[in-house]
Amino acid sequence: MPFDRKTLYYLILFILKPMANFYCEYCGQKFSSVSSLTANSCARHPNGPLKGRHKLYEGSEKSKYTCKYCGQSFNSISSMTATNCPRHPNGPLKGRHAPAL
Repeated sequence: MPFDRKTLYYLILFILKPMANFYCEYCGQKFSSVSSLTANSCARHPNGPLKGRHKLYEGSEKSKYTCKYCGQSFNSISSMTATNCPRHPNGPLKGRHAPAL
């Protein structure tokens, strides 16, 4: 018996879909679960290296990520958060770029 369109859609969406990726908003590191993400310390935490845990990026995966402070585009969250932002709220170059949702 063939599947109707709705059943086929849910089959693809929930059963055949690859595992979701979860990213840290501060460093862009990828994790396979939220629990593994929040269990570890982050090297790019705003309070200093390893002075806080990873923070879940709540946006979707994209081909380009935009800084919420200056609008610059990056290919990954990791490359975005590696550099300081000229329009950061703490002052020019006093904080890293941050992904917009």
